[in-house]
Amino acid sequence: MIRICILLSFLLTGILPANAAGPTGKGMELLMVEAAGCVWCARWNKEIGPIYPKTDEGKRAPLRRIDKQDPLPEGIWLARGFFYTPTFVLLVDGQEKGRIEGYPGEDFFWGLLDQLVSSVDKAVSANAD
Repeated sequence: MIRICILLSFLLTGILPANAAGPTGKGMELLMVEAAGCVWCARWNKEIGPIYPKTDEGKRAPLRRIDKQDPLPEGIWLARGFFYTPTFVLLVDGQEKGRIEGYPGEDFFWGLLDQLVSSVDKAVSANAD
């Protein structure tokens, strides 16, 4: 109960800890599904990979990588499977809240990721009311 009150106070003041954990303690994370030989994965790794952990988004939703051929890690629930690489899935407490399929370039990636994170923030705010 105390954790929920603290999280709500952060939300109401507009200040959110780097990776605010939800009820199961996992918080928000960005799952990157990649494949060997994927040129778009390599491009993302070159353009975004080195800076992602240093960004606000990277601090709020740390990156977790999996190979498309690997089994899904325990405790993750997705809306559907993967068809494209890279696929970026925004998870909250292990549950999919949105995804970006493919890598449309640096500018589009940041805009799409911002939309996903904003939609999660709006849902949390709506549930807090």
